[in-house]
Amino acid sequence: MALIELAGIERVFHLGDSAVHALTRLDVGIEAGEYVAIMGPSGSGKSTLLNLLGLLDRPDAGTYRLEGRDVTTLSADEQAAVRSRRIGFVFQSFHLVPRLTAAENIALPMMLAGMAAAERARRVATALKDFGLEQRADHRPDQLSGGQRQRVAIARATVMQPAVLLADEPTGNLDRATGDDVINLLEALNAHGMTLIVVTHDQKIGSRARRQLMMEDGELKFDSARPAAVAG
Repeated sequence: MALIELAGIERVFHLGDSAVHALTRLDVGIEAGEYVAIMGPSGSGKSTLLNLLGLLDRPDAGTYRLEGRDVTTLSADEQAAVRSRRIGFVFQSFHLVPRLTAAENIALPMMLAGMAAAERARRVATALKDFGLEQRADHRPDQLSGGQRQRVAIARATVMQPAVLLADEPTGNLDRATGDDVINLLEALNAHGMTLIVVTHDQKIGSRARRQLMMEDGELKFDSARPAAVAG
């Protein structure tokens, strides 16, 4: 059983009198532990696909199974519970809470999930150590460099030990050297078994993934895992 199974996914946005097919007849399976890059030009549907995978949006047709469970039929509250425990997000613009310290930002998803204080403290301490942030624990985001902010964001995204980590242009606001450090960090998490899905327009970053999905006009045009099947 695949970790992620998308079957017949359609997503249509209505703009005035016109209908924009952001995703059309999408069928994709992703196994646990995979490292996948979703690529394509602006407007290709890659961000729409990431939002659907992250349960931030719902398809108009089709089914999405996560760990064997059809999550498209869940209520908004049920989807939020799955999202908080099984899905981690890393965004281009970090999305850290400005008034919270690095340690408090990392602890936030555990607080929202109602995790006991002792376990929260243990996981935060481990994350700060693992991500090289021990000397920055009490710093707010505006006191951190871009690379440090993204490391805090990755620590926050993974502290709940999710089934899948979704990264949306994770190096978009970073210089090349810092961006390489962030990608190396994400790849290290994948090497330890975490499923990693990266949306990027950067061919260099996309080529590092073990599997590439190429989107165009809402359709999957190429899947490096089964090129003949998509092309046919």
